[in-house]
Amino acid sequence: QLQASGGGSVQAGGSLRLSCAASRRTFSNNAVGWFRQVPGKEREFVATIDWSGGTTSYADSVKDRFTISRDKVKNTVALQMNSLKPEDTAVYYCAACRGPFGIRVESYDYWGQGTQVTVSS
Repeated sequence: QLQASGGGSVQAGGSLRLSCAASRRTFSNNAVGWFRQVPGKEREFVATIDWSGGTTSYADSVKDRFTISRDKVKNTVALQMNSLKPEDTAVYYCAACRGPFGIRVESYDYWGQGTQVTVSS
């Protein structure tokens, strides 16, 4: 599974850095994505990065504010979140893509427990 960490509470305009780490196996050959979910809504795509770290994709709502990156030596994927807004409040999850790349929730497996991000106005 992949485990997300680094969440917390910040004021609008602040920053947080989330980390996604693998346990028991490596995901160095998988794309890894970040998703988020608020109560009563479907889980939504945030960002994804391919196995090499050379290709990324972002949801329009976070483009130019969030940056996804991966450290293949440490087997981790980070999500740097800047200029946070109250609407970014959600539980954030990371997961591994079954294919080479994707933005659909259905394309991902190995979901772990998420990390709560709360942005106050």
